[in-house]
Amino acid sequence: MLKKPPHLPRAAAALVPLLALGLTACGTQSGNGSGAGDGSASVRPDVPVTGVHWTVESVTVDGKKTAAPAGAHVEIDPKGQAKGNFGCNHFNARAAVEGDTITLSDTGMTEMGCPEPLQGFEDALKSALTGKLKARLTDGELTLTTTDGDSIRLSEQPPAPLVGTKWTVNSLVSGQAATSLPAGTEGKASFVFGKDGSVRGNLGCNRFSAPVTTDGSTLTFGRVTSTRKLCPGPAMELERALLETMKGKVTYKIDHRSLTVTAPGGTGFAAGAEGAE
Repeated sequence: MLKKPPHLPRAAAALVPLLALGLTACGTQSGNGSGAGDGSASVRPDVPVTGVHWTVESVTVDGKKTAAPAGAHVEIDPKGQAKGNFGCNHFNARAAVEGDTITLSDTGMTEMGCPEPLQGFEDALKSALTGKLKARLTDGELTLTTTDGDSIRLSEQPPAPLVGTKWTVNSLVSGQAATSLPAGTEGKASFVFGKDGSVRGNLGCNRFSAPVTTDGSTLTFGRVTSTRKLCPGPAMELERALLETMKGKVTYKIDHRSLTVTAPGGTGFAAGAEGAE
């Protein structure tokens, strides 16, 4: 249990439990993340971001700002391990923290092929999210700045609930492997689970709806009904994959703002939370 150091001003004393944790972020629970340093030139505390899942909003490299796709995020745990998603591929790295400086090194990542514009964003974020980064927290927004002046803007977001969230499909799943969506279908397929026991959305071309029940970590889909519009080859390929998964009982898992739905045979899809409807 941390004790308040003597002679600390009241506002600074309130930050002591957070400062001892340093610049860290972890897990699936949203921390308060707010109320960080007041910008004073005389006292600069560590940036208190422990327990926060940081969603990447944009990255600026060589003066060019690029908006982030759904699912790009960063987490750093108290043991010095960072993990997240570059916008397409998942990554992990070592994270050394000192004051308001974090140093990322030894980055490893999955090797899923990423179409444009995801590949361009991923390359920019990967370039910026390495080496020494200065951190600044203002009103729930975190900015990481490299020694070259490139920057990453992130925001604190709470975990996404299954019901009421707009989920956008971002990859297909087979066993433990994830593959990119058919070319040209990125961002096309999305759906929302309703409070009335239904799921509605778009399969990548045709709109659909179906009854669905939830029991623990399982979903049971009823008969799917959809429009019958003719679609290009890649869109139909994605549509068939999603419909194949939405047959009867499947398992699902939510990791903060990422949803994975898996059929009994091990195939399925992953989706990222875009917001509540």
